[in-house]
Amino acid sequence: MNHVSHLECSATGERHEAGEVHGLSRAGWPLLVRYDLDRLANAVTRESLVSAPVAGFWRWAPLLPVARERDRISLGEVTTPLVTLVRSVGETPTNVMVKDEGRLPTGSFKARGLALAVSMARQLGLHHLAIPTNGNAGAALAAYAGRAGMKSTVLCPADTPDINLREIRQHGADVWKVDGLINDCGRIVGEGARTAGWFDVSTLKEPYRIEGKKTMGLELAWQMDWSLPDVIFYPTGGGTGLIGMWKAFQELRQLGWIAGGLPRMVAVQATGCAPIVRAFEAGSTHAVPWQDAHTVAAGIRVPVAIGDFLILDAIRASGGFAMAVDDESILQERDRVAMQDGLLLAPEEAATVAAWRRALETGLVGDDERVVLFNCASGLKYPMAPVNQELDITQDIDFTRFA
Repeated sequence: MNHVSHLECSATGERHEAGEVHGLSRAGWPLLVRYDLDRLANAVTRESLVSAPVAGFWRWAPLLPVARERDRISLGEVTTPLVTLVRSVGETPTNVMVKDEGRLPTGSFKARGLALAVSMARQLGLHHLAIPTNGNAGAALAAYAGRAGMKSTVLCPADTPDINLREIRQHGADVWKVDGLINDCGRIVGEGARTAGWFDVSTLKEPYRIEGKKTMGLELAWQMDWSLPDVIFYPTGGGTGLIGMWKAFQELRQLGWIAGGLPRMVAVQATGCAPIVRAFEAGSTHAVPWQDAHTVAAGIRVPVAIGDFLILDAIRASGGFAMAVDDESILQERDRVAMQDGLLLAPEEAATVAAWRRALETGLVGDDERVVLFNCASGLKYPMAPVNQELDITQDIDFTRFA
């Protein structure tokens, strides 16, 4: 049983029936899943959820839309840990934590959203799903769709790292490289939905990926003893995770399950692709598409996001901000955290460390505030510097070289 009451257009508030196949709303905007929270509160408690013998994000099933247990696709998800940064933050008190989503199946937070999208697709009788991706979402779709016995078609920018392309293909997806950016891939996926018969599971173009990402917020509240951090730094491309967490916090507050205030939400982008930052600074409701997008952090190289207004609404409602950091800072922080704190962050997540450091220096964040940075993927999935040092066992070894 679930507690879904209806779906709601995020822009107009128009109601749509639950239990039917939906993409965007009739007005062309993302749909949000709404719940009968009064009924839910009478049916379950937060204590009953966290004590349930279910691992990972499916423990939150009563707050999710998949009604039948047999439709819930699982690949052995875990509760991702909060790891405190110690050495890489310098003299700052140890209240900066990384939520390491790289521990999930396929090595990224995309497992959350795509597990929900695929599970709902199975519940609704769909058989062929398609997605545009910079890498990680495609891998998650391919894995969960394969587990569900469904077909997946994945379109990637041609410069997507080869390891991501191979991972997607290894999971059985029909994967194609596109001479363009992710929005170009998205356009083709949309055309295919109309002509080839597949279902488009692009970011926010169906209602359920956001529900999967919502579990990051639910999990975080539980891990922090039902209070929340002061600030969350989140690497922002399409923004589903930031929107989903903000939705989770609203639902938890309505249920009376959390104490204290809500965190300031910070959208982190790269200076080579920062449409949300530019819109935030301009006071705009929507972001203008970014031209000539480029950054080493491919996951946040999203020139335009259909949910831009939802991202901006969450930032402003929370009292947060948006910040862009350059590639040099991103790579510097990736190296620093790996060497000093043992966490191999993806470039997108290293961007949150760079943004936190600048926010601390400029007074946007205090050194006594509790901060959570999201590492949304394993750094093992990204290019790293080669190792060129060699030892020849036929030659004498000069051990002074190791000093």
